[in-house]
Amino acid sequence: MGKRPIIGITMGDAAGIGPEIIVKALSKKEIYKVSSPLVIGDGKALSAECKMPFASLRIPQSIKRSIPRGIEGQNAKLKLNSINRIEEARFKFGTIDLIDLKNIKIERLKIGRINKMAARAAVDYIKKAVSLARKRKLDAIVTAPINKEGLNKAGFKFSGHTELLAHLTRTKNYAMMLVGGPLRVVLVTTHLPLNEVSRSLNKEKIYQTIELAWDNMKYFGIKKPRIGVVGLNPHAGEEGLFGKEEKEFIIPAMKKAKKKGIKVEGPIPPDTVFYRALKGEFDCVVCMYHDQGLIPLKMLAFDKGVNVTLGLPIIRTSVDHGTAYEIAGKGIANPQSLIEAIKLAAKLTKAKRV
Repeated sequence: MGKRPIIGITMGDAAGIGPEIIVKALSKKEIYKVSSPLVIGDGKALSAECKMPFASLRIPQSIKRSIPRGIEGQNAKLKLNSINRIEEARFKFGTIDLIDLKNIKIERLKIGRINKMAARAAVDYIKKAVSLARKRKLDAIVTAPINKEGLNKAGFKFSGHTELLAHLTRTKNYAMMLVGGPLRVVLVTTHLPLNEVSRSLNKEKIYQTIELAWDNMKYFGIKKPRIGVVGLNPHAGEEGLFGKEEKEFIIPAMKKAKKKGIKVEGPIPPDTVFYRALKGEFDCVVCMYHDQGLIPLKMLAFDKGVNVTLGLPIIRTSVDHGTAYEIAGKGIANPQSLIEAIKLAAKLTKAKRV
């Protein structure tokens, strides 16, 4: 596959900011220095959103009107290279190579709104990327955001990318890692209502998450990681006074991890663990639920956070934000999270090759 890893970038929800941040990211030379990016999406949606030259493209006035003045032409130096096979890609700065699935009817696309067509199309991009990665045509995949409500309205009963990717790759043991600034957090549970978190926890699930975190830290250049495990309750339960989950599930999982030689500490009160991680005491923090880990990470690295799925047979990174319908089509979306996701995917690819 050459020196630069081939990174497949799925376009995500065409009604969101995915097309915009992809074009902005691929307008940076730095991306082409570390990777060979290949977009998997829809040519008309990508071009219409970002006003790039595209052969024989007719953009409806409704779409043109959604793009503020001044945006047209800002990407005029970029061109789309629509291909059917990866071998046709140029991987040259100034040209965006695109596998065009042609699954968006541009006249039906309303920017900034949930759209079943766009949701189904986004799933098609993911399926195509996974297929190519499983065939070793791609070294890694990077996903632009999808809308979870749109996904479910379109008939896909998954709570997000992570669960969909696990289904497509038949992966049972997986976890979501978020990387941002000085923090790395791994989640035991992901997209669950808060009142369901406690009853979804068990010793084996927590242990498997700790083990996944331990196993994957070597790809970040850390051979003997120090892992901090967060308690679920205030003061990590205070010896059962504020909850029993620590005694029933978390501590037994940690004991099992220690027997396997994993360096782990906890359960640590949620209100102190991230301060200690920032001081350098831990290389990774295992959190019990979504917001427990993402609030501190996004506070420190809101525009640069990257989502990594651990346990998959393929490398997958993603932005750490959503479709941002409220700013879609306005030309103001920040591409930095996507830029960081592409760079990290390239880094992990090289680390796994060693």
